[in-house]
Amino acid sequence: MTVHQLGDARVLIAGGSRGIGLAIATAFARHSARLGLCARGIDGLQRARDTLQAGGAQVHVQACDLADPVQIQAWVEAAATALGGIDIVVNNASGFGHGNDDASWQAGFDIDLMAAVRTNRLALPYLRRSAIPAILNVSSINARVPTPRATAYSTAKAALDYYTVTLAAELARERIRVNAIAPGSIVFPGGLWDQRRTSEPALYASVRDRIPFGGFGDPADVAAAAVFLCSPAARWITGQVLAVDGGQSLPA
Repeated sequence: MTVHQLGDARVLIAGGSRGIGLAIATAFARHSARLGLCARGIDGLQRARDTLQAGGAQVHVQACDLADPVQIQAWVEAAATALGGIDIVVNNASGFGHGNDDASWQAGFDIDLMAAVRTNRLALPYLRRSAIPAILNVSSINARVPTPRATAYSTAKAALDYYTVTLAAELARERIRVNAIAPGSIVFPGGLWDQRRTSEPALYASVRDRIPFGGFGDPADVAAAAVFLCSPAARWITGQVLAVDGGQSLPA
């Protein structure tokens, strides 16, 4: 079994219009997968669709507020209809709850955790009919490394890790694989670390210089791991949370 056996796989990606999500979509498209993307803003989705279609990909896009269960259901059902089913689900969206106020905590649990729970639950009937079913949740090394400046976000990601492992155990007898990837600090245009380059240059430099591989990661680094874990090449892997961080989470 190889990654190349992903051809014609039907892949849903929540939070797929930019950054890590778009990189994952692009990587799947290189293997001829068919894509169903959602994000909050339609403009970014349309740009992503145009870019992916220019490379020959089949892409369905739909704006979706992932804090709203009704909108999640509408997206999953529309994407499944457009693609003719679902083989793989990637939950990449985040509420970016980097404060410690109620709104940050609510955003973290609504989008980082519950959007994944709801999307996976709705996708399961389709996954049960797939020959290569897989779920991938995008977590963060913040789930395992205390990060005081992002308590709400980190806690939501820790809950997502536990959910990943528990769901994997629940679905193992059905051979539906469930894994997560935990990116470290990744930089891309318009992303958090790109913004901090100018808004918090001291923090940016401090974090960059502590990463053992010598700098921030690229979304393509995460995408490569994502495609592998969702592919038949990883057929014997489930219930794992893989750090993709250039050694950032290793003990000092």
